[in-house]
Amino acid sequence: MKQARQQYRESGQAARVFTEFNYRTRKSWSRRRRVIGKAEYLEKGENPRFVVTSLSAAYLEARALYEEFYCARGEMENRIKEQQLGLFADRTSTAKMRSNQLRLYFSSIAYCLLEALRRLGLKGTEMAQAQCSTIRLRLLKIGAQIRITVRRIWISMAVGHPGASVFEQAWRNLQIIPLLC
Repeated sequence: MKQARQQYRESGQAARVFTEFNYRTRKSWSRRRRVIGKAEYLEKGENPRFVVTSLSAAYLEARALYEEFYCARGEMENRIKEQQLGLFADRTSTAKMRSNQLRLYFSSIAYCLLEALRRLGLKGTEMAQAQCSTIRLRLLKIGAQIRITVRRIWISMAVGHPGASVFEQAWRNLQIIPLLC
């Protein structure tokens, strides 16, 4: 932590220092294990983290193991949580398995569509990194008037909608995608 704090004071930017050591608990572990330690100093203060792994140092050095594997796993868990909470994948309360399976299919399809919208349509907008629930509430769950004629379907949205500019940018981004493929 002292090294990270010193680097932060010298540069004024977040500092990370990694170390590794072998450790064994007194009772619960049967053998020594590799522990990766991350000492991070941010504007808010100290942020230490430890990861216990069975991967050898010859396989991956400490920084790569933490940043490429541990952080990626946390990101994956965040995406699962996003689908469960934001797209209601946890609503499997019917008595029949097929009903619950269908609900999970709908949630998974919705997640794939929203991820594609985030990656392709919202690129370069303030919502490019937004969670699914934020996209759903601020961009998709808005009032509109739909008029259907023989030749066209007209969708009229309120001009004063706070997300109108983001919606227009996403629409433009999605219109050029077929030209790129």
